[in-house]
Amino acid sequence: MSHYHIWIKHPRGVFTANNNNADNGIVIDKVTGTIIELISKGKTPHTTIDEVFDASEHVLLPGLVNTHHHLYQTLTRAFGDAINKPLFPWLKSLYPIWAKLMPEMISASTELGLAELIASGCTTVADHHYLFPQAIEHAIDLQVSAANNMGVRVTLTRGSMSLGEKDGGLPPQQTVQSDAQILADSARLIQRYHDNKQGSMLNIALAPCSPFSVTTDLMVETAKLARKNNVMLHTHLSETEDENKFCTNMFGMRPLDYLESVGWLANDVWLAHGIWFNDDEIKRLGQAKIGICHCPSSNMVLASGICRTKELAAAGVKIGLGVDGSASNDGSNMIQEVRQALLINRLRYPANEVTHLDALYWATKGSAEVIGRDDIGELSVGKQADLALFKLDELRFSGSHDPLAALVLCGAHTADAVMCKGNWLVKNAQLLNQELDEIKHKHHRLAKQLVS
Repeated sequence: MSHYHIWIKHPRGVFTANNNNADNGIVIDKVTGTIIELISKGKTPHTTIDEVFDASEHVLLPGLVNTHHHLYQTLTRAFGDAINKPLFPWLKSLYPIWAKLMPEMISASTELGLAELIASGCTTVADHHYLFPQAIEHAIDLQVSAANNMGVRVTLTRGSMSLGEKDGGLPPQQTVQSDAQILADSARLIQRYHDNKQGSMLNIALAPCSPFSVTTDLMVETAKLARKNNVMLHTHLSETEDENKFCTNMFGMRPLDYLESVGWLANDVWLAHGIWFNDDEIKRLGQAKIGICHCPSSNMVLASGICRTKELAAAGVKIGLGVDGSASNDGSNMIQEVRQALLINRLRYPANEVTHLDALYWATKGSAEVIGRDDIGELSVGKQADLALFKLDELRFSGSHDPLAALVLCGAHTADAVMCKGNWLVKNAQLLNQELDEIKHKHHRLAKQLVS
């Protein structure tokens, strides 16, 4: 069969992430995995329809895009020694635990985290894995296999740490690698897995953990390698005031000045957090067309601060959302992150200046732009058929009126249906083709083993 057309019909509400009208739904081609028609109010499809999905009780969104995560951290949620600590002490308490990660733990944590994200309406996940103790030198390969099994779109970033405690860094020595090891494996992963075609299910990016956990040479050489192979660059930056002080003491300059000195102030870079930038730095970030992943829940848990989203966006910075690691969130739920983004921004800006539609945009088209994708994140002809459909039939929604506002303000938690590249991953709020009980049991057993 050359084509198979599905009409997502009569949605109760729809957010396209652009100015397109799809009030009467969309038509997708399951074979190509793309959107082929938007249906405005009162209209019907022009093409032959093979299947109808009645969305009259659903709010229709583009699949949500998570631009920063640490999937391995699902193994250390609410870990006793790390609770109620700011970033640096939090890291110091967890690094010795994470240093004991084994291959089976990487696979299990990736599958469970992706399952949790998919259930929340997320269809694209950027994961930042930067720990490579000897037992898990091929962690990214394990993640590739797990992502293929889950059927979700991923950008897997080959993270790195090369400055251990003895060299003035934060991580223990057993978690760091040499610059040569890191660069060789980065090149291998790009060659083996990176797919830069439209509709790609797997991208590789390069992602030193942070400027203070790798050498200056590694930052420079990583950028060269990424640009030689046309892949994105990612790192943490300006998450806390302590980080700014650390960089000033270590390099004699603030984090953004250091980033520029190593050739990273460019539009092929996205940064996690980006909280403690001053006005001049925000202007420079905008001029560079850099991307920033706003991580509201993590920033609240660690008391890191509030990202200056409006000033950054006004300067020309691309803004997306991320749940961040499940040890600083402590969940992996993208639709909840949309609500958190709205609420935390209301603490900084007037209520009429950051809306639920802004937060939804950040989680969809904004996030897609942050990770360098123009084929996902919106409902438009020719874009990928990545969809999330939410019902408003729980107690929390009773008495609500505006469907899109209710989705965010009343606190949607679980998608009723999720599609990625034209394939259903969730129907009737249940993941298809996945044994969730088995995934949870294995994951929980390994989490206990890790901290024992």
